Amino acid sequence: MQHTESPPERPDARRPTQLLRDILDISEEFEEHVGRTLSVNPTDLEAMNHLIMSGPLPPTELSRRLNISTPAVTASIDRLINVGHVTREQHPTDRRSVVVVPNPSSVATAMATLMPMIMGIDRVLDNFDDNEKDIIERYLDQVVSIYRAQLPEPTDVPSPKPAVAPPKIDPPGPRRTSWKPETHVGDRPLLG
Repeated sequence: MQHTESPPERPDARRPTQLLRDILDISEEFEEHVGRTLSVNPTDLEAMNHLIMSGPLPPTELSRRLNISTPAVTASIDRLINVGHVTREQHPTDRRSVVVVPNPSSVATAMATLMPMIMGIDRVLDNFDDNEKDIIERYLDQVVSIYRAQLPEPTDVPSPKPAVAPPKIDPPGPRRTSWKPETHVGDRPLLG
């Protein structure tokens, strides 16, 4: 039997709205490209992004920013160490903790991939006069506000899920009514 339902169509929208959707789609593709360039998965790429933008961070802060559990962030950090993108170093002010430090050559590789795109987008604005730039900015500001309005308050975000699902425990079988071992199955003795 063949499946004949077609995927849902995008709602009709004006061209700028459609272009914003295209920007979101191409942004995902670009992130995948950056991840392949750095040989990392999406979670590790997001961790690298935080480290590049903020500098060294404690693992607990990375866990909070990524909204993943402590074991999951530890696994992410371990993967990033294994490919040479980060190191763990002693915290500069708290001898009992560590910070995750991005490798300068990894930051340079990421920036060499990102900066041509960022600066190319910025140069597009050179094609518009000041009045048009103000209109573009106002439009994008309002789009960002609509996105933000759809997000829950930070206090409403659920806690991160554990990195590993708890083991499934089978319920106990039926209780025996006698302390004596069973010696028959049906009409046959168990031992014979």
